Amino acid sequence: MQDDGNLVQYPVDAPGAIPYSYWSSSTDGKGDNVSLNLDNDGHLYMLNSTGFNIKDLTTGGYDDTNRTVYLMKIDSDGILRLYSYRLDQNGNRSVIWSSTSDKCAPKGLCGLNGYCVDVDREANCICLPGFAPVIEGNFTAGCERNFSSDSCKNDDGKIQYTIQAAENTVWEDTRYSEVTSTTREECETACYEDCNCEAAMFNDGKCTKQRLPLRYGRRDLSNSNIALIKVGIYSSINEQRKHADEPKDGNGKVHTDILIIGLSLVGFAIMVLVISGALILRSRVFRYKRFSTDNNIRLCENVAPISFSFAEIKAMTDNFQEEIGKGAFGTVFKGMVMLNGSTKVVAVKRLDNISDQGEREFQNEIRIIGRTHHRNLVRLLGYCHDGANRLLIYEYMINGSLFDVLFTPERRPCWIDRVEIARDVARGLLYLHEECETQIIHCDIKSQNILMDENGQAKISDFGLAKLLKPDQTKTFTGIRGTRGYVAPEWHRKLPVTVKADVYSFGIVLLEIICCRRSVNWSLKEEEVVLEEWVYDCYQAGEVGKIVGEDDEVDIKQLERMVIVGLWCILDEPTCALP
Repeated sequence: MQDDGNLVQYPVDAPGAIPYSYWSSSTDGKGDNVSLNLDNDGHLYMLNSTGFNIKDLTTGGYDDTNRTVYLMKIDSDGILRLYSYRLDQNGNRSVIWSSTSDKCAPKGLCGLNGYCVDVDREANCICLPGFAPVIEGNFTAGCERNFSSDSCKNDDGKIQYTIQAAENTVWEDTRYSEVTSTTREECETACYEDCNCEAAMFNDGKCTKQRLPLRYGRRDLSNSNIALIKVGIYSSINEQRKHADEPKDGNGKVHTDILIIGLSLVGFAIMVLVISGALILRSRVFRYKRFSTDNNIRLCENVAPISFSFAEIKAMTDNFQEEIGKGAFGTVFKGMVMLNGSTKVVAVKRLDNISDQGEREFQNEIRIIGRTHHRNLVRLLGYCHDGANRLLIYEYMINGSLFDVLFTPERRPCWIDRVEIARDVARGLLYLHEECETQIIHCDIKSQNILMDENGQAKISDFGLAKLLKPDQTKTFTGIRGTRGYVAPEWHRKLPVTVKADVYSFGIVLLEIICCRRSVNWSLKEEEVVLEEWVYDCYQAGEVGKIVGEDDEVDIKQLERMVIVGLWCILDEPTCALP
């Protein structure tokens, strides 16, 4: 906390100057003696010396009973986070707020001579060309040269230098010289000819020379800066000197007997290595065959979905005795399977009357769910592709679907639990839309396709109608999909479909979660039949409290925010604003 009232994060041992900060509260000039405060309801905010609230970092309004504990800390990755811990759910933790979502933002995360690369929203450290980690597996220790740097002169033939590039990387500016340069080649030459230059930065025709170590590095694809690193390689002169040191007789010729003995020893060593390698390979092949023929050993369920035979599926489900659900493309049965030495309850989905569309359904389930891993997505444990039989094995969700939970009066969740359910669904969709290697449009988000586990956590299921998008693709044309009442307007207008089709469906589901009623209910009054129209009318009239009922203890401000989000999701015209 600085004297000017600004809360700032700097890397260790960095001067307190603006270029070195990687996050700030932007509250400078708002008063003196500023403090950071955390209330029991998760409200994180800043006060000045007069007690005036100068900034809200979170709006609060979360559970403030003794069931939830809030913890704010700087994690080991340098990011400031606010966590909530649900004590009634075995300490289930969730992040309410963080200073940044960019895990490469904290400067110095990768140590000296290393730079941070964002890979699927995870920070990954890479050493400069010609460098290796000081401590393998611990990138905060930085990187060091993997070659000798005794001299930059080539006279003695020990070392030659070449220039290698780390493109689109940014570093701390510690230049000792700036060169008038218009091309990258000229910048490389300027550094190569300067013994003091160990790295050069080339950006938009400007060239600056720097010494090692480099720090605060990260890859930024929007930045055209190129780090040109001087890397040493051994010259062929060493080979010449090595031969010059060989033993010679008085006439200057190499002793023939020494040469013959040396070659014999080398040949014998090669023969021993070949025989040893053959024996080791034979032993490993034998062990692999023995492993493959053991029917009780399978790949770990955490690695990939397991392939089952149809006979195994029949035994697993006791010949499909217990039906637990039915959908458009198949029936779901309850089963038991042995995985990793323990018995696990599973849900087995059997695709009926396989047509071309049903086959595509099956292929999509395998291809998509098999490579997705998120706590708010139902996990695919295995599959069967045996003749005409197509089956999928999922983890079993003991509490059924969100549809059952919301619309069964005795199972209706309290307001706090409904808020958590909405967050779970949103997290799952965010993963599908933005964090997967291949962007996925679910195409059928509805309360029936959201399942509840034993802890009341919501998980998105049924990827059969999903549409994959290529990394450089943002929209797609396809036939109408999904379920009536949850389908976005662009489906009916034959417009290209984007991830916003799922956003529309999420808006409908969010309103169902808030109100604990179906999107269309013909048993109600005419003005209340269509849920989104009724909620919109209540919002305009300033009567949002009507939509949750009198029995619910609801934070009205939180309710209003959730209603606004739901209505934003389902607006026909994105340019329209709520009053």
